[in-house]
Amino acid sequence: MADGLTKSAARNIFYGGSLFFFLLFAALTAHSHWYMVNVSTDSEGLTDSVKHGKEVWEKNMCINCHSIMGEGAYFAPELGNVWERYGGHDNPEAARSGITGWIRAQPLGIEGRRQMPAYDFSEEDMNSLIDFLEWTDGIDDQDWPPHPAG
Repeated sequence: MADGLTKSAARNIFYGGSLFFFLLFAALTAHSHWYMVNVSTDSEGLTDSVKHGKEVWEKNMCINCHSIMGEGAYFAPELGNVWERYGGHDNPEAARSGITGWIRAQPLGIEGRRQMPAYDFSEEDMNSLIDFLEWTDGIDDQDWPPHPAG
């Protein structure tokens, strides 16, 4: 019996380990994809209006100031839970009116505060954007953000 690791044994360990971890990576990737498609995505709630709201979000580059579930800039408040903050679970119409009023009132012009630019959204764009924010509020974000104010 050899006292050390032979060249052949080292090669077999390398190839065997590489194959094992490649298969493990492939299995975890497949499971992640399956989980996102079948468990964590509310595909029934993903309406055309929600999709259009995401397009409005992207076209106006809201993510350059805001974040959703921690992704984006931290210049302005987190919007992943804005539907909840405006009471959308208890009174959806009041939440919709409140969010619409807030966006239409911008910029507030308070000196020393960050200013959100004015957006002249059509009624369809505004409703779609709010539908998108409502849909994102329904995502299981594992208690993000840590503070309700975003």
